[in-house]
Amino acid sequence: MSDKVIRLLSTFFYVGYCPIAPGSLASFVATLVCVLIHGLPFFQILFFVLVTYIGFQVSGPMEKLVKKEDPSCVVIDEVAGIFLSFFLIPITTATVFTTFFLFRAFDMFKIYPANKFEKLGGSKGIMMDDIVAGLYTNIIMHMAVRLAGII
Repeated sequence: MSDKVIRLLSTFFYVGYCPIAPGSLASFVATLVCVLIHGLPFFQILFFVLVTYIGFQVSGPMEKLVKKEDPSCVVIDEVAGIFLSFFLIPITTATVFTTFFLFRAFDMFKIYPANKFEKLGGSKGIMMDDIVAGLYTNIIMHMAVRLAGII
């Protein structure tokens, strides 16, 4: 894979080069995609699997290109995490905002075992902590939605 393609995909079409909060911006863009594909579980799974696969392929090589461990410009991991966060979550204003901010909190605070995965290094370290954050978010949101009687 060429360096240009690695840069394009790992930064989620250059969103990762935003000078302020690139991870949050990528999460926001991915949230918009999740809202668009809401109610289409096949596409939710397809997007998550594709982005996750691509993320594992390009995030480690991008680390080597920029010569920095877990560079902030690599945001495909946030996109994978958001796709998992929103899986089968009903879309309302409250669920969109809560899911987005809950994912960002889990991503930033790296609650166990996400903090352990981050230390794996390379693609695994970059991708897995966000996948765990997305899983935590999805589980909590499903519990909250059921408790609130939204579905």
